[in-house]
Amino acid sequence: MAKALTAENGADRAELRPWLLMSPALISVGLLLVVPVCFIVVYSFWLRTATGADQAGFHLDNWVEVLTDPFYRDHLIQTLRIAAASTLFCILLGYIPAYFIATSKTQYKALLILLLMLPFWVSYIIRTMSWINILGVSGALNVFLQWTGLTSEPLQILYNEGTVILGLVHFLLPFMHMKGTADRLLGDSYCFSVLAAGRHQVPLGTMGVILGGNIRVGLEDNLTIGPRMLAESNADQVSKVRRIIEELGHELASPEEAREILALKGGDKVAF
Repeated sequence: MAKALTAENGADRAELRPWLLMSPALISVGLLLVVPVCFIVVYSFWLRTATGADQAGFHLDNWVEVLTDPFYRDHLIQTLRIAAASTLFCILLGYIPAYFIATSKTQYKALLILLLMLPFWVSYIIRTMSWINILGVSGALNVFLQWTGLTSEPLQILYNEGTVILGLVHFLLPFMHMKGTADRLLGDSYCFSVLAAGRHQVPLGTMGVILGGNIRVGLEDNLTIGPRMLAESNADQVSKVRRIIEELGHELASPEEAREILALKGGDKVAF
């Protein structure tokens, strides 16, 4: 009986261990995300008096205004429309080259994959701002259209929904290319890591984690921990990335699991 109770208690502790390990992340998400969202939902039913004071209660006036006022409603619909269009274009434009690279027998397949990675070598801001020189009033496209006589004056191409979608697709499309190519070539028998230099280290690494990959950080790639904040050590960056990974609902690999994933020998099997 004692042995049975001991085994049962051990099983209970084993079941609780993951929750205990996740408790810091769950508490952080609860306090910093769930609770504020709950406050916003509650406040959305309150009213504001003429003096600026909040009037507690259950009122649908704010919701009616959001759904009927064209200012709020149209902007919400536009945001959803841009997100859906950007995702659709990334899928359509990313699948075709990824399928071609995965099934191609050319000897230049490695070069094609390298070309997919080249956009990541350029800052996102620079890539976005470059569209001004292409689509701006005095940009290359307007100059060409006027030179050929197709237009008599510059067209206002920038600063509209179409160019916003174009910029998002331009930024996100390489991710679709690379992930789709790897899936076609290797199926689920591979793992990948994302690393970036400078201030783009964490944003790009986070996108890699969302896609199911690993992330690498370190002072050799980036000296900061935040805007205008120098990291004191690699541990600062690792701690920050760990919080992000856990808040995204992913599980960190243990040192032993990392060695197995990377096919490393381990400290007990090397001579140093």
